Amino acid sequence: MAERELPQIYLVTPPAFELETFVPRLSAVLDAHPVACLRLSMAGHDKDMVSRAADALRETVHARDIPLVIDSHIALVERLGLDGVHLPDGARRVRKTREALGSDAIIGAYCGASRHDGMNAGEAGADYIAFGPVGASGLGDGTQAQHDLFAWWSDMIELPVVAEGALDVETVARLAPITDFFAVGEEIWREDDAAAALGTLIAAMG
Repeated sequence: MAERELPQIYLVTPPAFELETFVPRLSAVLDAHPVACLRLSMAGHDKDMVSRAADALRETVHARDIPLVIDSHIALVERLGLDGVHLPDGARRVRKTREALGSDAIIGAYCGASRHDGMNAGEAGADYIAFGPVGASGLGDGTQAQHDLFAWWSDMIELPVVAEGALDVETVARLAPITDFFAVGEEIWREDDAAAALGTLIAAMG
């Protein structure tokens, strides 16, 4: 049996940031480690602010041949020249989003800890399914996406799976054999040296 490749890194922006300071930090991370994708995930819904951020980040990541997807804002994907959208509400909007954006757009679906939602999102046309949080988190209702979910998915489903939410070195080491991507965000941005923090998580993959 061929040895499974190590998971790839799927970076997620902080929910709020200043472009002047964040773009250099992001660039340092991208220059230090291979990254498969960046998700713009801003807490605010000010369209002008999100658009300015998207413009700056698109230039930064596209220069390195890294795709940029945006959280939730389907209408901004084509307008801003982005590569796709991450849908935080499971399978509900996947089919309509695929119809709106076409076959080339990246469409991801966050499905919490629900195998059923993940399968429905995949059947509706999602390119990847994200499950989480995988660690202890104060977000949501406290339900965690367990090891068994990823183990089952990696055995039974070909669609790429993303592990996200409250990652630490122990969780990364445990899930590395059974996930395709780790979505890494606040875990590194809250540290002074984000590139070094990401390096620590990557090293934990073994």
